[in-house]
Amino acid sequence: MNKNIIATIIKRGWQKGDVGTRLFARILIVFLALGMSYQAQANSPRPNILLVVVDDLGFADLGYLGSEIKTPNIDRLAEQGVQFTDFHTAFTCSPTRAMLLTGVDSHLAGLGNMAEEMADNQRGQPGYEGYLNQRVESLATILKSAGYNTYMTGKWHLGKGEGQGPESHGFDRSFVLLPGGASHYADMKPAYAQHEGQKAGYREDGVLLKTLPERFQYSSQFYVDQLLDYIQSGKQKQSQKPFFAYLAFTAPHWPLQASEQAIAEYQGRYDKGYEQLHKERAAKQRALGLISGEPAVMPPGSRKWESLSSEEKSQSSRAMEIYAAMVSEMDKHFGRLLKSLEQQGDLENTLVIFMSDNGAEGHDVDATWPKDQFPKVYNWVMNNHDFSLRAMGKVDSYVFYGPEWAWAGAPGFYGYKGFSSEGGSHVPAFLTYPKTIKAGRVDQLVRVKDIVPTILDITGIKGRASKSPSSEEKTAYHPISGRSILPALQGKAMAPVNFITELFGKRVVRSGDWKAILMPIPMGNGQWQLFNIRDDRAERKNLALKNPDKLKELITLWDDYARRNNVILPNWVSGY
Repeated sequence: MNKNIIATIIKRGWQKGDVGTRLFARILIVFLALGMSYQAQANSPRPNILLVVVDDLGFADLGYLGSEIKTPNIDRLAEQGVQFTDFHTAFTCSPTRAMLLTGVDSHLAGLGNMAEEMADNQRGQPGYEGYLNQRVESLATILKSAGYNTYMTGKWHLGKGEGQGPESHGFDRSFVLLPGGASHYADMKPAYAQHEGQKAGYREDGVLLKTLPERFQYSSQFYVDQLLDYIQSGKQKQSQKPFFAYLAFTAPHWPLQASEQAIAEYQGRYDKGYEQLHKERAAKQRALGLISGEPAVMPPGSRKWESLSSEEKSQSSRAMEIYAAMVSEMDKHFGRLLKSLEQQGDLENTLVIFMSDNGAEGHDVDATWPKDQFPKVYNWVMNNHDFSLRAMGKVDSYVFYGPEWAWAGAPGFYGYKGFSSEGGSHVPAFLTYPKTIKAGRVDQLVRVKDIVPTILDITGIKGRASKSPSSEEKTAYHPISGRSILPALQGKAMAPVNFITELFGKRVVRSGDWKAILMPIPMGNGQWQLFNIRDDRAERKNLALKNPDKLKELITLWDDYARRNNVILPNWVSGY
């Protein structure tokens, strides 16, 4: 109906004054208001999307989660958004990233195992390509076809070969580190190498680089600078198009490195040791309502702080100082990105998702590259780095901080990266979009593969893999198996969901308050264990013998999952 006619009816209705006409005029006013609201929503631009992943961050390593590490920019953003207190990933990086970018289980997406850890019986099998395969549709591909500019900087770790990078999965512009880790400086020294002179692989828009740009001073700094360039360049060319920006920090992944100035901020802070830090963080997280019950026990093989020599204490506390500096530096550069987006008027309409790719890293050189299983890598590491105290954190250093500091990195959880216990998969994560989503907390279980369908739900976009495929598409794309958590973000209850996955033969089945895990000795007992997560988040009390029927029920869920996702258990496991 013409707006002028509606206005005339309303005016005459009020002038005539009888009850019926006035009521009709009021109804028209309501319908007109609803129509204008709907039109405003229809014309509202789709949000920009900023997906931020940090590498190997523990659940208690950020200020808003009770950490002493200074992360004001992340904290401020988390407080404006919805914080997830039960968010789970895979146990290591590349399987997590495969699910994060597709919403599809890693065993179908090509990362049923990490490429570096692939067992002989898995090689060449569907779902075990060691790179993101073409039977899944990436979030970038979906958003690009919906009119988004798509950018990525940072760690890829989803394929090194030609046609396996971000440029083949929907990203317009990208600058990425191909492997799982490398020096955080511009020397291109890999985190693991087979021979002398080997360089870490980097690609820009698919082109393999021989050297890094001059402005590459430090990983966190450069990835933010490059992403800002992509966003600003895109706005100049196509100012009306929203952007999807994937920022994959390599910090604080080993080798632990940071500037002297950044490390100085934490000098002496950890001299009392990891047991004291564990106690402090556990108390803060308990006060914040993030953990309850008893804290986690130290990992097997850990050493008490007082048993260390003075030299060992100095090196250990220095490693933790470097780690804290890396987290702070990452926060500082992330803050620069947020400030720039705010100054450009983009931040208000940007959906931000922040998460770690797995739990804290508790391995060390011997555990990561054991002499008998990776002799070439082990020898390269030992022969090409300076392990002295004075060198720690610098270009030629190679630093892990070990299982004890990882234990303090998530005081309420047992284990760390690489394991199916809470410490391996339970990570910090939050989502911020104040324009439509109120600040709060989601305490129910959320999985990394739920991110893609949630983004598509918020934006109103559907990809081929998110809807019923045609007969031709059924062979081309695996359907998304995650679910949208938009109702939970809006404060609504959602039906419980299971969390089931596997890596390196280590398994987890979470259903409601019950959780079954299988891990080898010494972290586990080599058999299925059963825990009540509501009462025992630290996984201290194995209830398998007391509840055989419940354990059998969860193992049945595992068998069904393994069948549906074509899981091939490895015939060889390195121990990572």
